[in-house]
Amino acid sequence: MTDHTDTSTPPLPRPHRTRPGKTRRILIWTLIIFIAAGLGFWWWKSPSSANKSAQGNGGGRFGGPNMVQPVSVAEARRQDIRVTVNAIGSINAANTAIVRVQVSGVLQQINFKEGQQVQAGQLLAQIDPRAFQATLGQAEGVLARDKAQLDNARIDLARYKDLLSKDAIPKQQLDTQEALVRQLEGTVKSDQGTVDSAKLQLSYTRVTAPIAGRVGLKQADLGNVVQPSDTNGVVIITQTRPIALVFSVPSANVPAITSRLRANESMAVEAWDRTGKTKLATGQLSTVDNTIDVTTDTIKVKAMFPNLDDALFPNQAVSVVMQLNTLKDALTVPQAAVLRGAQGFYVYVVNADSTVSTRVVKPGAIDSGWMAVEAKLEAGEKVVIDGTDRLREGGKVEVIAADPKQRAGATAPPADSKRRNIPPEMAEKLKNMSPEERRAWFQQNGGGKKDKQDKPAAPSN
Repeated sequence: MTDHTDTSTPPLPRPHRTRPGKTRRILIWTLIIFIAAGLGFWWWKSPSSANKSAQGNGGGRFGGPNMVQPVSVAEARRQDIRVTVNAIGSINAANTAIVRVQVSGVLQQINFKEGQQVQAGQLLAQIDPRAFQATLGQAEGVLARDKAQLDNARIDLARYKDLLSKDAIPKQQLDTQEALVRQLEGTVKSDQGTVDSAKLQLSYTRVTAPIAGRVGLKQADLGNVVQPSDTNGVVIITQTRPIALVFSVPSANVPAITSRLRANESMAVEAWDRTGKTKLATGQLSTVDNTIDVTTDTIKVKAMFPNLDDALFPNQAVSVVMQLNTLKDALTVPQAAVLRGAQGFYVYVVNADSTVSTRVVKPGAIDSGWMAVEAKLEAGEKVVIDGTDRLREGGKVEVIAADPKQRAGATAPPADSKRRNIPPEMAEKLKNMSPEERRAWFQQNGGGKKDKQDKPAAPSN
């Protein structure tokens, strides 16, 4: 039987041909994976990632909520607290006078310096007096003439009376002489008025201060012809010693103000600059207005200031602090210690075991950063004034100085300041930072690494 086994070489399998589209997708996904890995590594190495990780773990600036939190504290104390009202006011001159001339003429002299204080009656300017002196001379001449005629008529009248007693003249002649004397007396009186008027006009050539106060800028120059109709006059005087302050307060304060005014009790009023940082002067409340403004529910009040140092100027806007009352021996805490939450107002108190607990308080008047409170709190207990953002009831705390310059290590120069080529002004700022703030700054400005110039050279292959 013939064997029909096929001894020929079997056919080779056909090679698998990869489609071009599938290869491209594989390369793209591989590239995406490498890019994502690189970005993840860069993010993990960057300084911001360390901060984000710390924040994500509850660390933030001072670590997690279960860690010891650095805080600054102050002791509650008893002291007098002023009950005050704050407002915005305007300085007004007690009196203002526009010095105008009362006669026309040429301005010969100016006898004041702009901005100086003058007294009432002080000579300010001089107008050419010659025309007024001539007028006065004429009036005095007429008066002298008429006085001589009057004297002569009186002598004749006495003579006529003697002759009438001897029946030497008729009575009609005596009556006529008496009428002449009365006529001349009227003439002399009129002449005297003319002389007085001329003297008054002459005196007006001396321009004097009608009130005491501060003179402003001159409104006329030497050689100008000035007239009484000039709108601006020669100069304006404002009485600034004393000076007035007008401001508005809520109408709810009217009973307290009026009761103290009726009792002749002084009420201190302080004038501060617009920023409220610099006190300009201290005065006393003078009076209140007679009506309440219904649109704002406020009433205007006036205070007077001696202003001997000229610290206040008319039309100046100032911040006002008026003292209504004084709370004697009140329990007080720093205003920064009082917080507000769901339970109302409260403070954190540092206990003897360095834990904190909350105490509910009822806030009151505030004076110079201290607040009067009603609470189950004793004078001398320590309340937290800084670092309250991460505190919890019963949390552990570490007390640090409120002033960054007084904290441990604050005066030491940054160890890496020279090596990092930090400018001197930035190095000074770093000294004033807390250690935590300093570490955070270095992380954000270099990640705690050395500068490029400090890095060792890469080894050559």
